[in-house]
Amino acid sequence: MIEQVAAAFEHKDYKTAAKLLKQLLTESPENPWVQFYLGRLHEVSSKRTEAENIYRQLLRSTNNQKIIMQARLGLQRLQEIQQEERQRAINQATAEPSHTELGILILEPVSNQAKTLAVQKFAQIMQLDSYTARLVIPSRGWRLYRLGQVGELKYYGTQLQQAGIPCFWVTIAQIQQIQVFQVKYFSEFAQKTTVVCRNQENQLGSLTFDWSEVTARVIGLLPIFEEVVDVNIRRQLERKTKTQDYAQFCDLHLPGRNCILRLYDSGYEFQKGVEITPQASQNTIRINWNSLLKSLEQQIPQVKLWSNFTAFAETVLDQTEILHKIPSHIDLFRREQSNWDSAFQLYSGLIFVKNNGAGQ
Repeated sequence: MIEQVAAAFEHKDYKTAAKLLKQLLTESPENPWVQFYLGRLHEVSSKRTEAENIYRQLLRSTNNQKIIMQARLGLQRLQEIQQEERQRAINQATAEPSHTELGILILEPVSNQAKTLAVQKFAQIMQLDSYTARLVIPSRGWRLYRLGQVGELKYYGTQLQQAGIPCFWVTIAQIQQIQVFQVKYFSEFAQKTTVVCRNQENQLGSLTFDWSEVTARVIGLLPIFEEVVDVNIRRQLERKTKTQDYAQFCDLHLPGRNCILRLYDSGYEFQKGVEITPQASQNTIRINWNSLLKSLEQQIPQVKLWSNFTAFAETVLDQTEILHKIPSHIDLFRREQSNWDSAFQLYSGLIFVKNNGAGQ
């Protein structure tokens, strides 16, 4: 009867093949040829998951070389169909001009309890092996996973979200369009608050806002590098670049005005405006800065604090192509340009855009 089933498939008479297989599954369900043709029937019926499971089971359980070869061909056909459908979907997702903008896909952390299942789904969606998928999915903090056309990123991101893998995507343009004001000091510190600040053209002015407009606080440490002379193991003098200090930054997000108010410890003029801390001129910068952060927290205790910048930065510092497209809006004295500055702008910008509905 197997010969009759094979003949029915050869003539694409799937109705007859299904009828014959139904009888064979009752008589000899463990017969590998019966299982193979059941997989073929699932395949032509577009039940691809069932077909793939049978083909893979046959590869594990039989030594018949003809069946092994046919099962491998079946898996290859399924893979080719999946790739063709994926490419058609990507082409459709990037058909509109706005969907061809450059963007980035960010993976959010997955708990250890949920990671095993997430790895399986991620590997299937992104066509990776499980080992690589496990290394990619973060357990803490965000990870920049892919750069590409935002339509394609949305295609993958939507599938990942539907599979329970948290992620989001933004365009580089969305981050570039955020205005950043460098705060010099607070001239008022009440319900209606005024800051004296410089805009992106370095013009000095003021901005008055209500604390209720602030939706996020973002803090980060940016390393300050200096060239030092050191003695190597051969007792020879050599020049090295080392981290000598850190600049402390704090961003306040005002999405209603599409702007970020940026403060940093050495750039804030503590002797001007509202007295944040007594005897500011006699205190160290660190004491004054800590007092300023405490005052901000008292004004907006309900606003989420984002403080995982360093871990994020370490995953993006080598992404030069992306970071060079993002003006840092950071005015630190540096002998050489540092990717840390643009990484902070990227981190803060991602939070800003995500909190306003990106990649949802």
